[in-house]
Amino acid sequence: MIEDDISPLIVASVPFLGGVIGCVLIAYLFNSLGAQPTGSGTQVFIAEQIKGGARSFLVTEYSYLVPFVIGVGAFIVAVLEVQPNAPEGFKEKGGWQTLICFLSGALLSAAAGWSGMSVATDANVKTMEAAKKALNPALRVAFSGGAIMGFTVVSSGILGITVLFYAFAVGEKGADAPFNDWWRTSLEAIRFLTGFAFGASSIALFARVAGGIYTKAADVGADLVGKVESDIPEDDPRNPATIADNVGDNVGDVAGMGADLFESFVGSIIAAATLADTPRELALPFWIAGFGILAAAIGFFIVQTKDDATQSELLHAIHSGMYLASVLVVGLSAVAVHVLFSDDDGKMSDNMISFRAMRKGSMCEARKAVAGCVTPNKAWKYFGCIIIGLFAGIAIGSATEFFTSYAFSPTQSITKAGSRGGAATVIIQGLGVGMLSCVPPTLIIAAATIACYELGDVYGISVAAVGMLSTLGVTLATDAYGPVADNAGGIAEMTPGVDEEVRERTDKLDALGNTTAATGKGFAIGSAVLTALALMSAFVENTPVDNLATKLSITHPLVLSGIIVGAMLPFLFGALTMLSVRKAAGTIITEVQRQFRTIDGLLEGKEGVVCDHMACVRMCTESSVKEMLLPGAIAVLAPVSVGLMIGAKALAGLLIGAISSGFMLGVMMSNAGGAWDNSKKYIENEKVFGGKKSETHKACVVGDTVGDPFKDTSGPSLNILIKLMSVFSLTLAPIFRDDWVTWWEGLIVVGVSILTFAGIYMYTWAQEEEEIAPTKPNPSGEGSPA
Repeated sequence: MIEDDISPLIVASVPFLGGVIGCVLIAYLFNSLGAQPTGSGTQVFIAEQIKGGARSFLVTEYSYLVPFVIGVGAFIVAVLEVQPNAPEGFKEKGGWQTLICFLSGALLSAAAGWSGMSVATDANVKTMEAAKKALNPALRVAFSGGAIMGFTVVSSGILGITVLFYAFAVGEKGADAPFNDWWRTSLEAIRFLTGFAFGASSIALFARVAGGIYTKAADVGADLVGKVESDIPEDDPRNPATIADNVGDNVGDVAGMGADLFESFVGSIIAAATLADTPRELALPFWIAGFGILAAAIGFFIVQTKDDATQSELLHAIHSGMYLASVLVVGLSAVAVHVLFSDDDGKMSDNMISFRAMRKGSMCEARKAVAGCVTPNKAWKYFGCIIIGLFAGIAIGSATEFFTSYAFSPTQSITKAGSRGGAATVIIQGLGVGMLSCVPPTLIIAAATIACYELGDVYGISVAAVGMLSTLGVTLATDAYGPVADNAGGIAEMTPGVDEEVRERTDKLDALGNTTAATGKGFAIGSAVLTALALMSAFVENTPVDNLATKLSITHPLVLSGIIVGAMLPFLFGALTMLSVRKAAGTIITEVQRQFRTIDGLLEGKEGVVCDHMACVRMCTESSVKEMLLPGAIAVLAPVSVGLMIGAKALAGLLIGAISSGFMLGVMMSNAGGAWDNSKKYIENEKVFGGKKSETHKACVVGDTVGDPFKDTSGPSLNILIKLMSVFSLTLAPIFRDDWVTWWEGLIVVGVSILTFAGIYMYTWAQEEEEIAPTKPNPSGEGSPA
């Protein structure tokens, strides 16, 4: 098609169709899952407790998020509308339009998390019931539950940005407006859509942080008191924290991961569209994402296995869907490139129009500006970027699997270290493995970034991020499947009279879920880095500072200072989330110990004696939601404070430093935690080194307990940190100026930030310090005076 024919309707056509296909598949899976039996009796009661706890957490979390979203939305409108003029080449200041997109992104992300977690908590007991028949039915039920989450994320995300883009691009003049009118409104629409990505990031940050704190506080509390102190097995109904532990699997690895990848998915598309310089380039990321949903839907249907499948056969079954979807995306992307970049005669076109030149000049100048820049060869280079991104994601997942699966030597080495030196050597070896695991993803991302830049400049990097996330529907399904299988095993363990064969089947699915979860975290952080790089490049392009990219010299003191401060932020963020897990886990440990001490016969397992599971659920919910406030405030206020106080150069340096150190720290923490977890599973499932309750097993349980907040709280939360800071900077790009120009405005923001941090500290941290402050000993040794 000729370039003048690429209207907003053409841009939106394929992604809208892909979103509809995703919704149809969701309806099919929902009906199919609804027809599966839940069984009866105790297992249904336990499942209802898990579902109730998960819903209670989300209601509490969202009640905290509503004022945050309203406050940030008001801030966005204020700072954008107060500008004296619209950005160069645009008619609208964009405050109100960005607010609409911000609220839409936040609402859709929250809705996807709610619906996905509701389905996951329905599927857990149905997976356990299906495991009574055979392994394959249980796999299909669990995978269907995960797939609903995956396709809800991609469908709601693509439909949200497509409908908003079309509405803003068409504007008041309608779909029949001439090309000269809609190209400007299309650029405005993409600028407004950065608010959508920021809204999604905001929900993702709190879902990841609060969900991660919840799940690991419950897990650590349950493990330390149950396994280590009381010597009772995992998921034992006597343990008061067991239900909270199972709830945590859902709020952390379903709602949290879903919100994380929802933001990456829409953020990569918006970043690529922001960096596009021609209508054809603008349409390409939308089309890739739309075709990706179709490919993922086809890939979903081939996932199945046999009843006596080994761990490697199960892994192959779950990977088969991703591999087929990846192959299909390659073919469909070739079709997209050919259709978009060829004229009506089928030949690749070099007749292009530059958006950037049109913002500053006439249509004639715009055609001259891009002449020879986007040639037919360049179009196929974009196709190469898509393939690079797609297979970089697969390579990062494979590298993560190598370092975290007990089928390979790195994780086995941790178990061996534990057999020789106990818990201390488990910790040392695990940290070493985690640090080593940074090497392959770093080299893969570096190579992909260089290759894509050579092929397609910064736009090529953003297209690679879209390609990496194009099969997200089935990729997220493999990750969200894990908590469903884990919950199924927990319900089987807590339900009396369940055959050992059922537990063995759910254990196989759970072990597979641990590996896919670790792989999913590697994929999530790899995609986060590419997305953050694309968003940062878009920020540099859209900041009203002349030639900002050429001014970013690493020898400039402001840039260098920004890099140093930015590199520190992930460590501060990680420290706060780790300490929050410790604090929240402390309350759970105290409560579990209290119940064991005060409820007669509970620890001994006397018939008719039950614990108060919901007390731990309430404590986890309250602690995790409070603890998310300080890390969240830092992520939001740090970039705007630096950008307004010092300037755009320092903020760009801040983003560079945060992306670099956040990537490394996130990979190390996620992979070390996954390896510690599977070193324990290696003993339990393969019956090596003395099996369960051996000294080696106890040492690996300690390592697993340390690794829990690494892999499920701090590590994954760093993905959101680097993306949120990048997309918030892009959203507010029009307000940032050169060095110290807006220092007095920045001073106000810094003052507000300090007051905010102080208030949150007093609300959460200082209160706990008072509660645990040691009392001074009485020198006389007698009781206190009356």
